[in-house]
Amino acid sequence: MSRTDRLMRLMDTLRRLPAPVTAGRLAAETGVSARQLYRDIATLRAGGALIDGEAGVGYSLTEDPALPPQSFSRLEIEALLLAISSLRSIGDRELTRAGEEAMARIVATLPESQGRHAMHSIMRLFRPVAELPSPQVDMTLLRQALWDEQSLIIDYLDMKDAATTREIWPLGLSYGDNHIMLLAHCRLRGDFRLFHVPRIRAMRPGGTSFRPRRVGLVREYIAAHRSEAPAPGV
Repeated sequence: MSRTDRLMRLMDTLRRLPAPVTAGRLAAETGVSARQLYRDIATLRAGGALIDGEAGVGYSLTEDPALPPQSFSRLEIEALLLAISSLRSIGDRELTRAGEEAMARIVATLPESQGRHAMHSIMRLFRPVAELPSPQVDMTLLRQALWDEQSLIIDYLDMKDAATTREIWPLGLSYGDNHIMLLAHCRLRGDFRLFHVPRIRAMRPGGTSFRPRRVGLVREYIAAHRSEAPAPGV
């Protein structure tokens, strides 16, 4: 986990848990040692975060009153909560946690009356959590390659159970009711392909950048398949 991600997770944890939060609980929630936790607290304070407390007592976060509060209508708050809760149905725990932490960050900055609206929302989403085949690869690595526009080399088992190794340019992920698909430009075939993520057996960086071509390639794929059948899954 990068330093920035670690510090953001610590801030989110301080917002989410009832104050004061012990250093031990914070360290467990953020996955760091107690010594690293104290260093991270000091770093956040040096950066301007208003964190009260000390070792042996616990810590609490005070949002900066100088910052203007975010404001949403009641229906907008309900829509955000509903959208975040829908993440649970796709079976990606890391993505679900990221959405919930982002929502906690938003709620923490709402005016008091709107914060109460968020605590007592009236809309609920009832949808079973997807029972998808578990991906065997590091989804963090996959998402990072997508963001950075870096090639990947994958060991893949196609729909006929034939094993292949190929270099791809990853372009986007899509989540369905019972599948996770990766849209990519396959360098072996020289064309777009949809890969079933749970059928990727191994993945490693390919070492090739295709920036800034990702957006253009996605537009090309959409234009080519708008009135046709989707690119074949392999």
